[in-house]
Amino acid sequence: MAHVSPLSIVMSDLVVVLHLLYVGFVIQGYLLIPLGAVLGWGWVRGRRYRLLHLVAIAFVALEAVLGVVCPLTWLEYWLLGSGEGTFVGRLARAVLYWPLPPWVFTASYLALVLVALLLWWRVPPRARVR
Repeated sequence: MAHVSPLSIVMSDLVVVLHLLYVGFVIQGYLLIPLGAVLGWGWVRGRRYRLLHLVAIAFVALEAVLGVVCPLTWLEYWLLGSGEGTFVGRLARAVLYWPLPPWVFTASYLALVLVALLLWWRVPPRARVR
């Protein structure tokens, strides 16, 4: 096994935590947008927030359809090399990477894009004010 520097391991762990935050942002949108609509939270109808949420999942779905490795995944493994990382990094990877066939993820991401579009229609963002 090749030697991996401690700095590379820490950087890899930071990238995987950033990756988890990205996933968390996408997931929270599916929970908070409908909940916010029911509870009258105005921020869930913010155009910028909603567009960012839609683009975030659409980007992931497009990567999956095209068979492109996520840039965060690529960077993480490039930094990690053949090392295992820290406990936190290993834990984050266990949460993030599931041993399922790629088609399951592609189908899931495409379904989530459809849900995001449905939310856009059912809980529309505020019209832009000029």
